[in-house]
Amino acid sequence: MLTQTQTDPGQSAPLIAIASVIVSMALIAIGNGLMFAFIPVRLGADGFDPTWAGLIVTGLSAGGLAGCILTGPLVRRVGHARAFMVLSALIALSNVAIGAGPMPLLWIAARALYGFAICGLFIVAQSWLNDALPNAIRGRVMAVFYVAYIAGLGVGYATLAAIDIQTAAAPLIGIAFTELSILPVGMTRLAQPPAPQAASVALGQAWRISPVGVVGMLAVGGLSMIISGFAPIHATAKGYSQAEVALLLSAMPVGTLILQIPLGWLSDRTDRRYVLAGTAPPSKAVAASLLAIAFDGGALMALVAIYLIWDGASESIYSLSSAHAADRARKEELLALSSSLLFAWSLSGFIVPGIVTALSAVFGTGTFIYVGIAIASAFCLFVLWRVFAARPMPAAATGSFAPMSAQTPLPVELAFAPEEPAKPAKD
Repeated sequence: MLTQTQTDPGQSAPLIAIASVIVSMALIAIGNGLMFAFIPVRLGADGFDPTWAGLIVTGLSAGGLAGCILTGPLVRRVGHARAFMVLSALIALSNVAIGAGPMPLLWIAARALYGFAICGLFIVAQSWLNDALPNAIRGRVMAVFYVAYIAGLGVGYATLAAIDIQTAAAPLIGIAFTELSILPVGMTRLAQPPAPQAASVALGQAWRISPVGVVGMLAVGGLSMIISGFAPIHATAKGYSQAEVALLLSAMPVGTLILQIPLGWLSDRTDRRYVLAGTAPPSKAVAASLLAIAFDGGALMALVAIYLIWDGASESIYSLSSAHAADRARKEELLALSSSLLFAWSLSGFIVPGIVTALSAVFGTGTFIYVGIAIASAFCLFVLWRVFAARPMPAAATGSFAPMSAQTPLPVELAFAPEEPAKPAKD
């Protein structure tokens, strides 16, 4: 037996029951990664203007914003397990619409539905795991959860190289993995958490707790969506082959995994703002963006290395900013803080792709690189200002870093607030 559930001390949460949620999300990730890669490549092969692919990314982001708002009421109505199955069914339905053939308006609606469902799935899965796990091992298990999902995305991206994009093979594979993901959760014996609390959004309170946390979520919400969404669009427009686009995308999750561990280790031992501003994420993101411009349309392997660093640096802003904000919150503030940061991430993830789509119609598909430079540079300057404007958090009062990804929404504690020591709300 691994642990006791938070809801009933008399019930145990076996390892296999906890693993069922993690395995389900990893299976979903494989189909999701494939669909992320497939859609822009298929549209490009059929001669559609890249603006359509940009609008599809914007639609996905809009759906994600709705998912952040509506998942709580759904879980309160039907519970975690049923909500998980309903949201999985919506992802399968989205893939069915994609499989009907390249109809951009239908695909925008389908990806909005996907955005709603995947955001909801993450909130449900993370809330469920948080309820079942004790504080002693929660960080380690959640790290496995994030790594499993990111690895699944990489497998899905790579799968694009092996399929015929002129058929419905990609949507069918996506449907198959989504349906497979329902089986572990459908058969799990993991106890259902209690009816969740309503998670309020309080951006003003979140700002008072951690301006860096709020601005970090605003920065990375836009960065993550334009890199993951527009990189395949731009690569396709530049004439890279289907296999080359698959290689480029599948390398990006590797950057997410390999950069976060050393940065997290360093951030646990110093002021996280120093890591954010100086040693890595924004500055590396800017440098990688400039290299992406310099090598744009050039040697594929050079671009693979550049995008690996760019994506990994941008994703690290997400985990470091959320850890920094949690360091400065008291126990009773964690629920509203998580909700507010998630809302900020989602809002930026909706607005920035829309701006990039509009600009791309005028300046070309490479516009997202310049927007990425602007966002990362502005965030870097903001963090530097905060370093001088506010004193650092004592090392003894900070929590432990856990690798996270902006492809996986922040865990809003729907069921309960984690049992952590009270921390001063100062920034």
